[in-house]
Amino acid sequence: MNQPIAPKRETPSRIVDRYFASIGWKPFAFQRTVWRAYRDGYSGLLHSATGTGKTLGVWMGPLLKWLQENPDQTKWNPKRPPSARVLWITPLRALAGDTEKSLRAPIDALGLPWTLDSRTGDSKQSAKARQLRKLPTALVTTPESLSLMLTHEKLLPQLSQLEGVIVDEWHELLGTKRGIQTELALSRLRALNPDLRVWGVSATLGNLDEACRALMGDRSQDRVKVVEGFRNKKVKLESIIPAKMDRFPWSGHIGTKMVPQVAKLLESVNSTLVFANTRSQTEIWYQHLLKQKPEWAGLIAIHHGSLDMSVRRWVEDGLRDGKLRAVVCTSSLDLGVDFTAVDLVIQIGSPKGAARLLQRAGRSGHQPDAVSRLAFVPTNAMELIELAAAQDAIRGGRLEARPLLEKPLDVLAQHVVSIAIGGGFSSDELLQEVRTAFAYRSLTDDEWQWVLNFVVRGGESLEAYPDFHRVEVLDGRYQVTVRRTITNHRINIGTIVSDTSMQVKYLKGKTLGTAEESFLSKLAAGDKFLFAGRLVELVRVKDNAAYVRRATGKPDTVPRWMGGRMPLSSELSDALRYRIEQASEGKLVGREMKALRPLFELQSQWSVLPRSDELLIEKVKTRNGYHLFVFPFDGRLVHEGLAALFAYRLSRLRKQSFSMACNDHGIVLQSPTAIEVEHAVTAGVFATGDLVEEILLSMNSTEMAKRQFRQIARVAGLIQPGLPGRRKSANHLQASSNLFFDVFTQYDSDNMLLEQSRREVLEQQLESSRMRKTLQRIEASRIVINEPPRVTPLAFGLFVDKLRERVSSETLADRVKRMQEDLERVAANSS
Repeated sequence: MNQPIAPKRETPSRIVDRYFASIGWKPFAFQRTVWRAYRDGYSGLLHSATGTGKTLGVWMGPLLKWLQENPDQTKWNPKRPPSARVLWITPLRALAGDTEKSLRAPIDALGLPWTLDSRTGDSKQSAKARQLRKLPTALVTTPESLSLMLTHEKLLPQLSQLEGVIVDEWHELLGTKRGIQTELALSRLRALNPDLRVWGVSATLGNLDEACRALMGDRSQDRVKVVEGFRNKKVKLESIIPAKMDRFPWSGHIGTKMVPQVAKLLESVNSTLVFANTRSQTEIWYQHLLKQKPEWAGLIAIHHGSLDMSVRRWVEDGLRDGKLRAVVCTSSLDLGVDFTAVDLVIQIGSPKGAARLLQRAGRSGHQPDAVSRLAFVPTNAMELIELAAAQDAIRGGRLEARPLLEKPLDVLAQHVVSIAIGGGFSSDELLQEVRTAFAYRSLTDDEWQWVLNFVVRGGESLEAYPDFHRVEVLDGRYQVTVRRTITNHRINIGTIVSDTSMQVKYLKGKTLGTAEESFLSKLAAGDKFLFAGRLVELVRVKDNAAYVRRATGKPDTVPRWMGGRMPLSSELSDALRYRIEQASEGKLVGREMKALRPLFELQSQWSVLPRSDELLIEKVKTRNGYHLFVFPFDGRLVHEGLAALFAYRLSRLRKQSFSMACNDHGIVLQSPTAIEVEHAVTAGVFATGDLVEEILLSMNSTEMAKRQFRQIARVAGLIQPGLPGRRKSANHLQASSNLFFDVFTQYDSDNMLLEQSRREVLEQQLESSRMRKTLQRIEASRIVINEPPRVTPLAFGLFVDKLRERVSSETLADRVKRMQEDLERVAANSS
């Protein structure tokens, strides 16, 4: 334990000032505001740009308050530390270790007799057992681990003594089921201690007031403060622009031809984070950088959420200590604290949102007065427009809002079982408590009774099956007494639902990480794939693990993980349409737009560049059939729904079959016969109409709802993934959830989980609310229909996406290259 850094008679405020001076900082006004508010019993939300001192802005509040209450340092006894006092909730367990180190620094420097520990899925069982006996003074944990603690009745007295809870990176939890899980856990902690202080820490949020209300629940706003720190940190954005810009861009080649330029940039700085949008991209880029600079072996590393904890910690330590030149990573390093060694961020491909771009830029220059520097590497030419649009949105302060979820009953059912295990509850008391959570403020009596009936009897259709009678009612209290039910519930607590994962191990036992079963099940012994930055060969699959050995040569494949799709945000869509309108007027502002001049000129020559109040439709006939290209520029998820809707409406006007594809910029419909779009526009193909009903008719909504229901059934406890080491296959889980879906549909049509699955498909998978706004905008727009003689630059990427259905991945790049060359020859002859 370090000696206190200040004389015994100094005030707590002076002690903290001296600590800041010892690390070369001076407290900011917003930090002092939070400290005073915490001292005076307020809860609140601290909103400040990444790298501006948010962590110390909230953490020093509890420390200062304890110093004020315990001024006599002679009475501080490290052997008798204060009891549980502060809970720090982090959204990612990968951040827990880094967060713990950052929180420990001022404790040690001030010589406080506090204990600090973390509790996540990565924690050792011995540490968890020790914490069940006595919680540390401060505990870093995750939403899942907090919910798990609530199932242990013997922890409740200690949790009731908590003075404060700090929720880090609240913007990452907001609008997700993990955020709802956090809201419910906070409602329980507030019930245990009505005076509990709750503080959120957030950056890059567009709906700050809603975010605060979601965190605070029904707490009186008189005792809540929203504190603004630095809204705009100094950020320097630059682009790495190819020497020759494609006039016919397409997605799929992931920009690796830019590796030499990226490597040259890495040579000019000491430490860099290279962000890719998917885990598969990190594996590929890491290998390409090593191939370009083999002497960097050991100086560059890879980091993503599927790597083993030991690998991630080694990378984080190397980054923090300045031993690594670069780390290729995903959002696993989007968040966190004190990677001060990083002086450059490189973003591979469009981040699809201004807030995400700003968040990632803030990982460099991670100090309040430092400039954050980000270099952008486009994976195709169109992404340069997205970067220009993102810069407009950042300058205008138009950051993305996080839409909130409304009372998901699967999360509530899981929480109810947790509370029943952790000592039990009475119906009226828990209902009152649950309604204090913002997401459940409008929970009806009927919905509550349905949830209780579901966890006690299994609902209307499962009453005959004892396995679904998880909760019992004993003397008016809802409790769980069956040991097997308790064990299964604790093992499967959480709302993160993905494909079943399998461990990837060397034959000698070292674990590299996890890959999804759906990928590994398609491999045969001897197949080579990239994983954890290595080329490995599959030897065998046994006991829910894939055993591999090091390999040489070229990979046969790269793992694909779920969750890689990031749709274009509505804010970025608006800015993108404005930038294209500027280009249509010949106004090319910035290096990115000027670099695209040849593409814009050719697009204008062959067709048009649409204005913001126009919808461009291009009709093109090729040897593959008749193509209709539509350009709303509203993001992939919206376009997926619109494509199905338009095809449905067109086929009702005239019997016709369609195939389709879409990207973030537009839609392509293909038919063997001519598409009479002019008549369709007059007939209302773009009308809002009975949108929800037509969406359900136009898409395989039942199948989509079944896929969504699997996630809901898993969270609600209807299906169990199994015990560690004996996990059930993805096919087994899907078959089980399909069975429940069919049974409920036939015998329990009012089942509220069925309705939830349909609602989640509409809002989360199809973004139906945003789709309606897009149609309303189109209805008010001028429709521009062109018939260019060939595929235009804007349409080329969509044409390639449609081509993927018929061309194998091995030959797609060669086929696309030939098409680009043919179009370039035509363009050269026509200019």
